[in-house]
Amino acid sequence: MLKDVEKTKAELVEWIRQYFAENGPQCSAVIGISGGKDSSVTAALLVEALGKDRVVGVLMPNGEQADISDSRLLVETLDIPHAEINIAAGFEGMKQALETSEELKAISGQDGMTKDARINLAPRLRMATLYAVAQMLPNGGRVANTCNASEDYVGYSTKYGDAAGDFSPLQQMCVEEVRQLGLSLGLPEELVQKKPSDGLSGMGDEEKLGFTYAVLDRYIRTGEIDDQDTKARIDRLHRLNLHKLRLMPAYQLADEDVTGAEK
Repeated sequence: MLKDVEKTKAELVEWIRQYFAENGPQCSAVIGISGGKDSSVTAALLVEALGKDRVVGVLMPNGEQADISDSRLLVETLDIPHAEINIAAGFEGMKQALETSEELKAISGQDGMTKDARINLAPRLRMATLYAVAQMLPNGGRVANTCNASEDYVGYSTKYGDAAGDFSPLQQMCVEEVRQLGLSLGLPEELVQKKPSDGLSGMGDEEKLGFTYAVLDRYIRTGEIDDQDTKARIDRLHRLNLHKLRLMPAYQLADEDVTGAEK
């Protein structure tokens, strides 16, 4: 839990302002609006930092989205410019291309997409959409990452999907701390307290993970956990997903392996 929510909120707002001062003084912030607490809180922080006219919300249903009304409520509450871009045609087109490639079938041994490939395709298309929107704005845009510390710790995000972005205000905030910020920002309670769900697998986050965020947050912040099986599961997920948090490794060429430029 945050000791001083107002202090943390003020520091986050200043951090966002500083980021834009250094990385795009005239740019807008571009953010995908899912209708959940993370995108809602991030968007509200952006409005506090930059003003509502420099925050562009992008709603990206994949065909029909049962909770699209929550996304619409958020952009209406914040009164920010927004666009609703349905990714269904792109999703179905890519899915068909992958599933009908005879070469891919021979390489993968799969007759059709795997479950994980299908689940992760949509968030990657959404991130491509956000960067396209950013490049279409008059002064350009910077894409906000909306992941929180709890999700990042166990890899509950899609690499180069929702795990991507230009800057990440909530990366150090656990789930309950995000909720604290949301209430402090005056967001509708139904958005702040909404049951966490990726909107992809048909399951709630906690159901899919096999433990609650309350248990995870306590473990992250204090190292304390009651159930050793749960601890082992969390530790395993964290270890397996560290590649999502680290910069892409690059081979380092030694100085003695290169010659100076010719004169």
